[in-house]
Amino acid sequence: MKKLLVIGIGAGNPDYITLQAVKALNSADVFFLMDKGQSKDKLIDLRRDICERYITHKAYRFVEAPSPERERGEVDYRASVEDLNLARQSTFERLIHEQMADDECAGFLVWGDPALYDSTIRILQAILDSGRCEFEFEVIPGITSVQALCARHKVPLNRIGQSIEITTGRRLAAGQVSDADSLVVMLDAQDAYHQVADPQTEIYWGAYLGTPDELLIHGKLEDVAQEIERVRKAARLANGWIMDTYLLRKP
Repeated sequence: MKKLLVIGIGAGNPDYITLQAVKALNSADVFFLMDKGQSKDKLIDLRRDICERYITHKAYRFVEAPSPERERGEVDYRASVEDLNLARQSTFERLIHEQMADDECAGFLVWGDPALYDSTIRILQAILDSGRCEFEFEVIPGITSVQALCARHKVPLNRIGQSIEITTGRRLAAGQVSDADSLVVMLDAQDAYHQVADPQTEIYWGAYLGTPDELLIHGKLEDVAQEIERVRKAARLANGWIMDTYLLRKP
């Protein structure tokens, strides 16, 4: 039977790869790479570099496929995500049918950890539930951008006895109210930290974590919010994309 490995490759630094991930890399015959366009070629290159660094044989191969894009603009967000995942499901099915022999093992190299704001697991489960394709799959956890952010700022994720919440920039921008002492925000395309009412809130911000392009800023929101916005805009302009995460902590 065909086997798929969903391998968390960490937040950008090749040294974030776990020993379990190295073993998984060495057991795969083929790796499926989702191409998100020229501006994100670095993400494809990093995946190739990780394979070259850790795989001890040369019998593996890469298969690239264009990654479907989510519809942007004034659209229903949840519906657009569901449409995106259906398109990705179709792409994954085609790759599994056409690019794998019955006894082969294929790997999906997932940025960070497959269980945190990534849809690969639910897409593969949907394919199995459809009955159109048979395979087994395994999930290998990875170091998330949340862990990398705290490590790079040398700060614990939680304070003693206090709560943590992980959310998105979209929810924060919509006015999410949280009782969490520490709030981690991911996928923020709107500089949603400006919506935080208390200017004394501390922010630990990081972009391109673990990569040579890494950026870090820390301080009270009233002191650094404008700097973060300026740095984000400049980085997006220079790289064509930005991947950032931040931790908000009550004063």
